[in-house]
Formats: sequence, structure tokens, C-alpha cells
Amino acid sequence: MDKIFLRELEIEAVIGIWAWERRIRQRVSISLEMAADIRAAAATDQIEDTLNYKAVAKRITDFVSNSSFQLVETLAERVAEIVVTEFSVASVRLTLNKTGAIRGARDVGIEIERTPADYRD
Repeated sequence: MDKIFLRELEIEAVIGIWAWERRIRQRVSISLEMAADIRAAAATDQIEDTLNYKAVAKRITDFVSNSSFQLVETLAERVAEIVVTEFSVASVRLTLNKTGAIRGARDVGIEIERTPADYRD
């Protein structure tokens, strides 16, 4: 399976468990590796035949910037669900970093992998 990636999409969001975090917006960085078969797009050279990463980035940016979660785990899960269910990818590996969350560390975050089977009832 081919991979289409989007690295270090930086978005401001309300994220955190502390009262002061609920009053401000913090930067999160999201990277995606999305499994998709690109052969049709390579053959036709048409955007309609591939995963439109600009549309993915816009959808995620809109969602995250309007979200308000306590945990990065919840935010990561919701973003992965959007990518898998709305963009019909075979799988997604998502890394979410909350830069500056721990003094002395460059960043802290989470990495998850999901497939459509993870979102079936």
C-alpha cells in the first residue's frame, strides 16, 4: 500500500487538564501517514483519483482549532476517526505533539494507528 503523508501541521487548540490551559490556546503539531493506492492517480494525473491532502489538512485544521479536549489522546483519536471515515483511507498513522508541555522536553505527544475496522459499530 502506498503512503501519502502530511507532516507537522501546526494548529492552535484548547487542550489540557489544568484550569489555565482551558483559558488559552496552545500549539499542537499533527503528522499523518495515510495508506492509499495512488496508481489510478498516477495513471490519470487527476486530483479526483487520489487523496487530496489539502482537503485533509483543511478539515483537520477546522476541527482541531474549534475543539476543546482535555487529553491529547482524545484529540488524536477524533482526528484519526475523521481521516479514516471521511477520507476513506485504508489506515492512518497519526502523531500528535504538544510542544512545550513538559519543561526541559522539546515536545510530548502520542502516536496511534487506525483502520476502518476500528470505527465499525
